[in-house]
Amino acid sequence: MTTFSIGETDFLLDGKPHQVISGTLHYFRIHPDHWVDRIRTAKAMGLNTIETYVAWNAHEPVRGEWDATGWNDLGRFLDLIADEGLHAIVRPGPYICAEWHNGGLPVWLTSTPGIGIRRSEPQFIDAVSEYLRRVYEIVAPRQIDRGGNVVLVQIENEYGAYGSDKTYLRELVRVTEDAGITVPLTTVDQPMPWMLEAGSLPGLHLTGSFGSRSEERLATLREHQPTGPLMCSEFWDGWFDWWGSIHHTTDPAASAHDLDVLLAAGASVNIYMVHGGTNFGTTNGANDKGRFDPIVTSYDYDAPIDESGQPTAKFHAFREVIAKYAPVPEFVPAPRPEAPAFEVALSGEGDWMPAPTPVAIADDPPSFEQIAHLGPLVRYDVELPAFAGPAALVFAEVRDLAWVHVDDTPVGRLSRTLHERALTIPAGARLTVLVEDQGRVNYADRLGEAKGLFGPVTLNGEPLTGWTATPVALEAAEGTGAGSVGRVLLRGSFDLDASADLFLDTTSWGKGFAFVNGFFLGRYWNNVPQNTLYVPGPATRAGANEIVVLELEHAVEAVARFVAEPSLGQLEE
Repeated sequence: MTTFSIGETDFLLDGKPHQVISGTLHYFRIHPDHWVDRIRTAKAMGLNTIETYVAWNAHEPVRGEWDATGWNDLGRFLDLIADEGLHAIVRPGPYICAEWHNGGLPVWLTSTPGIGIRRSEPQFIDAVSEYLRRVYEIVAPRQIDRGGNVVLVQIENEYGAYGSDKTYLRELVRVTEDAGITVPLTTVDQPMPWMLEAGSLPGLHLTGSFGSRSEERLATLREHQPTGPLMCSEFWDGWFDWWGSIHHTTDPAASAHDLDVLLAAGASVNIYMVHGGTNFGTTNGANDKGRFDPIVTSYDYDAPIDESGQPTAKFHAFREVIAKYAPVPEFVPAPRPEAPAFEVALSGEGDWMPAPTPVAIADDPPSFEQIAHLGPLVRYDVELPAFAGPAALVFAEVRDLAWVHVDDTPVGRLSRTLHERALTIPAGARLTVLVEDQGRVNYADRLGEAKGLFGPVTLNGEPLTGWTATPVALEAAEGTGAGSVGRVLLRGSFDLDASADLFLDTTSWGKGFAFVNGFFLGRYWNNVPQNTLYVPGPATRAGANEIVVLELEHAVEAVARFVAEPSLGQLEE
């Protein structure tokens, strides 16, 4: 029986010192047909371990409807890692952050009345316990001491930055151990004394998360973990992007130097990310530290393996460093050919916003949660009182972006990011507001917040009541006429000799969503930095393919351009 344990100074594999050299792959951000390729490419960099979060809201978006198949087949993902001779680390949360919507927590959970998020509140504990038991049904038989490859399991995630409820942490440990998890249990926090103290328990092995000043951070970690191996469980080798900012990168040589310092000190490491993948659909998260910043569709992260699986300069720099401390495979992936470049004429099929078919009527606009809508758009309507106009329309809050119409005529847009919540409207009979959830906050106190319009809503100081709410199903959207001006559905077809990775140039469109053969690529926006959407090869096919674009604002051209390389935005000067 193979064993993995914690010694006085090292991790021990069958009783012998072992340095974990790991990298993060999120199975839920990678097309399942690409899992093997990404794992093998990571192995070629010299890794001996692959780490992943588990996204609860991917597995159970609707309460009681658990799914561990297809994109959610965690067991298959772990088995594919084992097939490559690699160990695995599993971090089930329940909170994962990860720039993933709602930090991985299901909306049905965080919108439960009276629930206490990430603490020892009975409703939360009951739901989390059931979730963890389901995850551990998959993980427990795949532990290394049972013939599998899982060597570490993490309790919670950077909990010291959020809370200090030791009863909550002890309950997570109890559920984990009762479910048969016998490999070492870890925690991770940024190496700040108060975080390390708040986020840990005796008996759990503390690890750190950082991307620079490795020597200093390891020293702080050692003060709080006086024995056993030092480990950076999140070595930040890049960073994520948000709309309205730049494309973030880190210097390969500088990142490689910090990795070298870690490995030279004998520390174990998990590189976050080795390959980031994509926030397909509307799975991106958001941050709000005084300004709401939704994350872009790409999760390239400036990782050693880019969004489409290409090894980068950082891959080769890291491989050279790792080779100083561990054997690396002889195989080095060759650069991949450029993607096909071509244009597709799109037919304009007119406005695609559905007619009002309300599922709720209330004095104040109901939230997305109150109508149990998981999609990104809700249409709100209310009858307007007689007034001469113009008049001041004021909302208590807009989450997150709202297009305002009077009698079907656009009159303005309100942005949460810009702290906008009021505008002047002309006289009319009906007010319509289309609201987009741009991404659920994945960090800190706004975790689990509701989406939609929030009242009171006033017109010239008088409340507007009698709102209706209509959820918008993107996948069922249909154009209601012809033309390609304004909010419009665009459709086109193209032929391929064989399935292939593609890069869809979105710079001639305003804001919206794109699909290829029904596969939801994600959001696009001309608000920088991201200029292309990644189309994974398995979403395409030999022969005829279809592209559908749901534009929210304006399309400069009714043309889809596929380009040879990705463009993720302007770098910082």
